[in-house]
Amino acid sequence: MGKLLIQSATILDPQSKYHKTVHDILIIDGRISEISKQINVSDKETVIINAKSHYLSPGFFDLNVNFGEPGLETKEDMESGCHAAAAGGFTGLALMPNTEPPIHSKAEVLYIVNKTKHSLVHVYPLGSISQHREGIELAELYDMQQSGAIAFTDGNRAIANAGLMSRALLYSKGFDGLIFSYAEDASIANKGKMNEGAMSTLLGIKGNPALAEELMVARDIYLAEYNDAKIHFSTISTAGSVELIRQAKKRKLKVTCDAAAHHLVLSEDELESFDSQYKVKPPLRTKADIKALIAGLKDGTIDAIVSQHTPHEIEFKNVEFEIASYGMTGLQTALCLAIQAGLTAEEIVDKMAFNPRKVLGLPVQAIAENEKANLVIFDMQAEWIFNEETNFSKSSNSPLMGKMLKGKVRLVFNNDQYIRF
Repeated sequence: MGKLLIQSATILDPQSKYHKTVHDILIIDGRISEISKQINVSDKETVIINAKSHYLSPGFFDLNVNFGEPGLETKEDMESGCHAAAAGGFTGLALMPNTEPPIHSKAEVLYIVNKTKHSLVHVYPLGSISQHREGIELAELYDMQQSGAIAFTDGNRAIANAGLMSRALLYSKGFDGLIFSYAEDASIANKGKMNEGAMSTLLGIKGNPALAEELMVARDIYLAEYNDAKIHFSTISTAGSVELIRQAKKRKLKVTCDAAAHHLVLSEDELESFDSQYKVKPPLRTKADIKALIAGLKDGTIDAIVSQHTPHEIEFKNVEFEIASYGMTGLQTALCLAIQAGLTAEEIVDKMAFNPRKVLGLPVQAIAENEKANLVIFDMQAEWIFNEETNFSKSSNSPLMGKMLKGKVRLVFNNDQYIRF
């Protein structure tokens, strides 16, 4: 790749001796060659990046991303999805198995691993817990893990059968696998389209109560404790879930969790306009739930922030609220929403770069000399408009389209490649 000189960057990396200092960083052939207060280069071929007033940290990692490939490439393919991820500051992501066919065998895992092995963004497949994501029979978890699956989940489908979830936790424990739980009791959620409460009553829309999530969180905490197994809860959204996980962590159980960036800012009040772009799952909750999620992030109960990037073609969202599909794109806006939620740069790096990798047992590449460069440069103050020109996803189903956002990624570097934005 040659040489890249980053000037005057504020380094955020607690594992580096340069943490919270302003330095120049010289990268040669994909590796950090020198970190110094001032680096001068005479080579005219060296690309120089002015990062004054910008933060430099290990690249972000997203634990919850949906593409379409294989089978649903019109929503998002690997190339467009990785470009959107890079624009959001992500140099790694865990890919949900919500595809056609689902990622439920070694063949699909190997397809994704081989398709993305040369990408700037490292893509880690998440294998299905059950065959065909049907929640009936366990998929071949060990085979998928040996082929490159980083963890296991049925994506946006909860495991309704407690026995199946218990067996998955016990079986994965044998090879140190990790189970992701999407917490929703379908019999309580009962096809609700938004959060159950005063707003759903006012709008006359069937509600999905917080109880549906909290019952499943409580069940799966008990199952994880019974099997002495690890479990990770995806996209928790209620104050009750935060408290259940807080108490589980106090009991030293092997429990981690994440929250979607949009749940930290957007509430059920947004649905007063019946705008289907706000239709997500779990649904947008109350302002009290938002407050609890942010408190959970700050006290360490919630380990990570995810984008829950869920692209859809226009015909799935530009319809009546009742029949619209769930989800919004989020890779390029997660950083902006984290800033809007009031998180500091250090908290963002912790929740979007370090902890997601810790959850999966992946190393975090240090900002240090002789280390491979895996990093992001971001500006907490820059404002930009998210529109068709700046959107790199194939899909544009986001309520933030057309809006001015604060917080912009300037550069990502990984796998001996970089992109400037």
